[in-house]
Amino acid sequence: MQYLDPSEYEAHGLEADTLSSWIAAASALIDAHCRRTTLGVAQYAERVRVGACNTARLTYLPLATVAPATTPLISVRVRYVMPRRGDELANMANDFARIFGLPGTWSELDISNIDYQSTTGELTLPINPLGLVYNEMDVTYNAGLAEIPDAVKFACVQIVRNAQATPALNVRANSLDQMHMEYFANTLIDDTVRKILAPYVAQRIA
Repeated sequence: MQYLDPSEYEAHGLEADTLSSWIAAASALIDAHCRRTTLGVAQYAERVRVGACNTARLTYLPLATVAPATTPLISVRVRYVMPRRGDELANMANDFARIFGLPGTWSELDISNIDYQSTTGELTLPINPLGLVYNEMDVTYNAGLAEIPDAVKFACVQIVRNAQATPALNVRANSLDQMHMEYFANTLIDDTVRKILAPYVAQRIA
């Protein structure tokens, strides 16, 4: 995905005849820096740990609902663990779990019963009536920006400017490719660009 349209070049401080290859390479560097395939809305699948309060946090933000869906979640399955000792349902839950061989098995959850926070990516799973708990979750969901904000566009412009100011890159401006840009990534993505992109970098919660 290119984060700047040709009609926006001049408004963001670039020459109108800037090669689209500059924008494409800068956009690819932004994606790599943010550790995601695109900042736009895309589908992700990951396995995350479930906390003691039946909560988990997803990596890619913000969560995005794609019409006609009413939730950003596409599918969720969880794996049971043995119930913890010390609560009233522990003994019954342990017996139930052993009889039906639930610990270690995967079970699909109804996504309509899962509470979520779009901005933080936190999910709250429904409580099992027998007190059985989960330790892992496989989740498929949509996340990303429905509209690319000006901050990302300005970051794209800054990377292009940094590239144009780098002699080794200017020599091959007419045949610019992504690999050539990646070689200079540490130079092109300077502190200013890092600060702009900081809110969009995917952070995996252990």
